[in-house]
Amino acid sequence: MLSKNTICLWYDGAALEAATFYARTFPDSAVGAVHHAPGDYPSGRQGDVLTVEFTVAGIPCLGLNGGPAFRHDEAFSFQIATDDQEETDRLWNAIVGNGGQESACGWCKDKWGLSWQITPRALTDAIAGPDRMAAKRVFDAMMTMRKIDIAAIEAARRG
Repeated sequence: MLSKNTICLWYDGAALEAATFYARTFPDSAVGAVHHAPGDYPSGRQGDVLTVEFTVAGIPCLGLNGGPAFRHDEAFSFQIATDDQEETDRLWNAIVGNGGQESACGWCKDKWGLSWQITPRALTDAIAGPDRMAAKRVFDAMMTMRKIDIAAIEAARRG
């Protein structure tokens, strides 16, 4: 890997499957080198996929097949900014439709337990905008949603 700082994500034998899914799903994503274990290790055998170098939306990552000892949780997530409802729907549906699960306020989990925030720029712009009353309306609308509905966000912003 060329990057000095890389996000290491722990998987229970599914690092290559996950990296391949991310590369298919997110723009500016790819699978790089796949490294095989030079010997047996606690959760695998010589020759198994040990690590996978990949990028997710331009962010360098390393998938480590470390076994079942650790699980992903909501303390870490990827936040993906989307430009429109079509992109929001496509990414959300890809994650949830591939064995993932919905959560609240634009959050979902993939089938490996990794959390994702599929966040339309319209939502971020409205909440961060100078009109604090509009921001409150948008925030309240978002709190009722699972996948973000941009039309509802824009209606809340207008009041």
